[in-house]
Amino acid sequence: MELSLATRTVAEHTVLEVGGEVDVYTAPRLRERLIELIDNGARKVVVDLGRVDFLDSTGLGVLVGALKRLRAVGGTFGLVCGKEPLLKIFRITALDQVFPIYPTVEAATSADQAGSGA
Repeated sequence: MELSLATRTVAEHTVLEVGGEVDVYTAPRLRERLIELIDNGARKVVVDLGRVDFLDSTGLGVLVGALKRLRAVGGTFGLVCGKEPLLKIFRITALDQVFPIYPTVEAATSADQAGSGA
């Protein structure tokens, strides 16, 4: 399956909507897009995984890299994920303790909650 990426702004946050499969083949595109957003000044980034059907360790690595890059410039990073199979991956890897994970974009962007991660 193909990877789709769309960007929009919600309450001063840059929301990257991701769809399809994030795997060893498509993760480089996601990495490039996140780096581009951060290099162009995005400091409050929310990645919406609501339309992601599959996420492997390469995709997780891209998300961790984006979190580290944003922290280095004083930015914030949040994930939107409501799908149980994906949430299970974050729990098994303990990344649910690293990333702020929200059920909706509205929750992630309200009151500047897309925190810096724990």
